[in-house]
Amino acid sequence: MLEIIYQDENLIAINKPHGLLVHQSSIARDATEFALQLLRDQVGKHVSPVHRLDRKTSGILLFAFDKESEIAMHQQFMNGETDKKYLAILRGFTPDAMDIDYPLAKENGTMQEAFTSFKTLQRAEVDVAFGKHPTSRYSLVEATPKTGRMHQLRRHFSHILHPIIGDRTHGCNKQNKFFKAQWEMTTMLLHASELGFVHPVTKEQIHLTANLHDEFKRVMDFMKMEG
Repeated sequence: MLEIIYQDENLIAINKPHGLLVHQSSIARDATEFALQLLRDQVGKHVSPVHRLDRKTSGILLFAFDKESEIAMHQQFMNGETDKKYLAILRGFTPDAMDIDYPLAKENGTMQEAFTSFKTLQRAEVDVAFGKHPTSRYSLVEATPKTGRMHQLRRHFSHILHPIIGDRTHGCNKQNKFFKAQWEMTTMLLHASELGFVHPVTKEQIHLTANLHDEFKRVMDFMKMEG
């Protein structure tokens, strides 16, 4: 059963687990379960996603019950009118706060402006040697993307040399192998924690929050980070 964190006549939001695809995709033929079908069967109604989360990203995923709400919410996301916050665990000790203003290329090579702000919430030094270093250092950050580019947070954190732990495409393969060998952890530590938007019908300001999933919390525990 998917965790439903918001529902009304027009919209429904879930706390998507790590590893669950939003819908069927030709690039992940191994998957047999999808958030779209699971939610449709759970509530017994047609649903349409109004935005996307990567397969390995957990957190708030919003769906619409009707076409008008779907189109209106699509527009809010496209226009950058939603407020999104993510939690991520990164390699190394990050600055207290930082703005990343770094254009990103689309699949066709066209460059797009991309802007992310983040603040560091906690830092951890784990008493386990990594490579030539006697300890391993990590940071828990809260990121606020101002634009919505493909893999924006993953690419931006990689660009500043603090990649997200568990990111196979844009992350650090040595760290990912280290986490798998040391702690049997293969999850990408990126979580869509908050979402704010204007309701397409009532025009109310809606603010949603999604709790961390167990695997993210397990990593915070052994890093001795506070929940």
